[in-house]
Formats: sequence, C-alpha cells, structure tokens
Amino acid sequence: MSRNIHWCTAFAVLLGNPLSALAADDAAPQSVGEQIQQLKQSNMQLEQRLQQVENVAAQAQTAAQQAERPAPSSAGAFNPAVAMILSGTYGQFKQDPAIPTTGFAMNANHAGYVRGFSLQESELSIYANIDPQFSGVGTFSLAPEGGISVENGFVQTSSLGNGLNLKFGRFFSSLGYLNEQHSHVWDFVDQPLVYRVLWDNQYADDGLQLKWLAPTDMFVEIGGELGRGLGFPGTDRQNKNGAGVLFAHFGDDIGIEQSWRAGVSLQQTKRVDAVSNNVPDLLNTTGGVSNSFSGDSRTAGLDFVWKYSHNGNIRERYFKVQGEYFRRKEDGLLTYDTTGANLTGSYAVTQSGWYLQSVYQFMPTWRTGLRYDWLDPGTAGVGSSIAADVISNYAFNPARITWMTDYNPSEFSRIRLQLAHDDSRQGLAENQVFVQYIMSLGAHGAHQY
Repeated sequence: MSRNIHWCTAFAVLLGNPLSALAADDAAPQSVGEQIQQLKQSNMQLEQRLQQVENVAAQAQTAAQQAERPAPSSAGAFNPAVAMILSGTYGQFKQDPAIPTTGFAMNANHAGYVRGFSLQESELSIYANIDPQFSGVGTFSLAPEGGISVENGFVQTSSLGNGLNLKFGRFFSSLGYLNEQHSHVWDFVDQPLVYRVLWDNQYADDGLQLKWLAPTDMFVEIGGELGRGLGFPGTDRQNKNGAGVLFAHFGDDIGIEQSWRAGVSLQQTKRVDAVSNNVPDLLNTTGGVSNSFSGDSRTAGLDFVWKYSHNGNIRERYFKVQGEYFRRKEDGLLTYDTTGANLTGSYAVTQSGWYLQSVYQFMPTWRTGLRYDWLDPGTAGVGSSIAADVISNYAFNPARITWMTDYNPSEFSRIRLQLAHDDSRQGLAENQVFVQYIMSLGAHGAHQY
C-alpha cells in the first residue's frame, strides 16, 4: 500500500509541474525546431524528476520496512550475564573458631565464620558465550575486610562432540558432591567438618579438566583433572603438574518421584614444606609450635545423593538425603618445631571423615535440615627422632550435629537459622547459633543436580 502512495505522489508531481509548464508555452507561436528542442528539454526534466521521485519512494519504502521489522533480540543484553551474591551472618558461640579441630592441626581449619555480625564474602559472577566453540565463567570473591580474589575463572568448550567437554583455568574440582557447589547454594551455613579439615572447605586448582558424558539413558559421567597443586592440601609446584583427580558419577530416575546420584573420587598431590602453625605437641608448648611436612597425599572418596518429591513437584515439597566419605593417606617427612628444635623424622598417617544430612522442604518457601559430622584422626607412624615430641594418637573423634531451617520467599533470597552442638575440639564442646541471609542480585546460572 505504501508503494502505491509513493507512485501516486510521483505522478502528481509530474502532472502538476512539467505538463503545466508545457501548456503555458503552447500560447506562444514556436517553430517546429524550437518545439522539438523544448520537448527534448521537457523530457530530460521529466526523467530527472522521475528519478528523484523514485529515489524518494525507495527511501520511504526502506524506512517503512525497518519500522515494521521486529526489534533485535535482547539475548545480547545477557551476554555477558552478570550476578552478585550478597550474604552475611550473625554467630553466637564461646570458642574461638581459629582453634583447630583435634587431631587435624596439620590440616586446614578455616571455619568460614566469626563471632557477632559479619558480612560474608560477596560473589560476583560473569558468564558469556565467547563464540560457537567456547564459553567463559568468571567468579570473583569480594572479601568483607577488603580485597578481591578469583574464585573461578575458566573457559570451557561447547562443540567437541561425542559427550566430551574440556575446561581450563581455575575451577572447583569435580571430586565428591559438595565441592563444585558455591557457598550460596549450601544447605547449611558452613561446610561439613570433613571438607573443612581435608580441603580447607573447598578444593580448587589451576589446570585442565576433561569430562565425558556417556550417550546412555542412565547418567554416566567420567573425568579427570591435572592441576598446579595450588589448592590445599597441595603446595604450588609452578612448572610441574602438582595434583591429579579422577572421578566418576552415576545417576538415574526412579519413576517421576525419585532420583539418585552416586560417585567415586581419587585425588593425589604433593605437599612440599607445608607449614602448619600452633600445632599441639607432647611438651605442651604454650601456643603450640610450627611444623613442616613434605610428602605425598592421596585421598579417596564416595558420595551419594537421593531425592524424592511427591508427583515430581519439587516446587511444593521435596526430601533429600546426601552423604560423603573421604579417606586420606599422607606419607613423608615431618620437621618438628621449625623455629626451635627443628627435628626431622618420618611421618605417615591415614585420616578419614564423613557426614550424613537430610533436607525437607515442607512448604513451598520453607525448608528444614539435619546434619551429622564425624572424623577419625587416625594413628600416625612417627620416626624415632621426633616420636617423643609429636602426638601419634589423639584418642578422640571430633563430631558435630547441626539443625537448620530457612525461609525462601523467592529463588533470589534466603533467610536461615542454624543451631549446632560442636564437639570437634577435645574439651571445648559448645553450642552455636547462626542467622544468615543470602541475596542474589540478578539471575544466577542453574546449578547441577
């Protein structure tokens, strides 16, 4: 219809201008030659005006088509997708959280919480498709006392095919079940004790990961990792591959109401001059001593998760049970009291731990959960040169029981109350109270099963 209007306009211009000019000229007597010459000039003017009108019509038609064309997709607005997680706690307890778990003083013991009101780490996440072959993820931890660290920063492939996926950069390892999950999706304020003492709450490294997803109805995922060895219990070996992980995960649905996943993990790394401060010793040195360990560290793990929801409706109600078991063997040389006696001898120990927890969503916005932790420090084989100074058997099993309930008005917010009886430090049992908030600014990527 717009084309017809443009052509009508063109003919109106032609009829209203050149032809009227010709009619005016007819009143004057002219020779045939003059009339022919004038006719030629008029034809040229007609052609020029026609070309001008056609150009205007083409421009108008293009503008009309652009106006009718749908707006560009807004998908680009979410590339990259950005989200911020804000969280904070109030903690009430007697003992200093820096006191190490009994029997695991040579391990990491960062509780991840403090007394009173505290802003917890904030998490800034950026995700984007790079091109048809790659996508990238950057997760940055903003410490409450200041400073920014890279929690995750990796690139992964999207077109290898045959169920293969390659990831490279810094990432949370796929060992176990909880390790890959960011803190804002934990079911409790803190990690289980076994994660605290064996992985310093969470194991991450710089390196490569290759996964293979089997083309079967049942979920089968097998993979391996090579890393620099930055994550505890390893030490940075720079130009050498300091750590390796193998894992396999299996899962399936049972009808529409149940699903499960199980896994096995193996990790090996080296510790070189790994110093642990304030380690208790047989001489009861005030404040403990600093010991240094160099040797091999090998860990095996099992994990299992089972979920149930009536009629498969997880938005209304669901019940989840999960548990993990890890067993670590370390063998090498231990230097006792590096700043004093500085005695070195052989040291070998096998330590283990597990947790079992359940979470029940009894209303669309309310959940409650219960968790039990248990650790075995093991009995160490200590060389004769340091046997008189280093404790080989603590004869104590750290344990803890935790209850929580949380309110989730939407997928972007959570308020949690947690109570715990902590008996992880011999002679220092205590009751703990936590209140926590977790808020998401912007849509956050979905997490795995």
